[in-house]
Amino acid sequence: MQVKRTKYAIFLQKFANIHFFLYLCKQIAKNAITAAIIDNSKLLTHNNIMINSQDIKNGVCIRMDGRLYFVIEFLHVKPGKGNTIMRVKFKDVVDGRVLERRFNIGEKLEDVRVERRPYQFLYKEGEDYIFMNNETYEQVPIAHDLITGVDYLKEGFVVDVVSDASTDTILFAELPAKVELAIAYTEPGLRGDTATNTLKPAKLETGAEIRVPLFINEGEIVRVDTRDGSYCERVK
Repeated sequence: MQVKRTKYAIFLQKFANIHFFLYLCKQIAKNAITAAIIDNSKLLTHNNIMINSQDIKNGVCIRMDGRLYFVIEFLHVKPGKGNTIMRVKFKDVVDGRVLERRFNIGEKLEDVRVERRPYQFLYKEGEDYIFMNNETYEQVPIAHDLITGVDYLKEGFVVDVVSDASTDTILFAELPAKVELAIAYTEPGLRGDTATNTLKPAKLETGAEIRVPLFINEGEIVRVDTRDGSYCERVK
């Protein structure tokens, strides 16, 4: 009888040891998962992912000091002595200001996922410009200051609207680099004068003023660079 009890006690002890071992394994796994979640959470801010400085490319959107910037130029620099660094030029999404920063290889930066969609300009309402999403037909207002090249915006023009993919916040709207607009007013051109180096003032149908060659007349269509408002050519 005593032998049976001893065997039973040994069995219970082994069972308890196995149960405790499994419990330890479960706790270790749980702690490992929790630690991984915490580590990953350190790499996530505003639902965006942190990237290494050496992974920066043109067009990437970065959040720094509470502002959003697009990368417009980057360069790996290897000093005579010391480690390789990244020299990056950024363009402020809001005011277009350009700044240059340097980063060590491996330095973390917040990568903001952005989406670019076509929107058509419908009309102006107060200080806002009303656009329609060409995919969903949803209409949204966009402030004057968020539209690049707004002086050359005409009803019906399609622009690229860039938004923060994590919040759907519109960052800015951008006109094509070149658009075609009619001359609303300018002094009459001189017949046979095809010189392009002498310019005169002209008002476009949008109200913006540019300078055009002397041979351009009222009512003609010209191609304009929306980035600087310069005349490109007369549309035949």
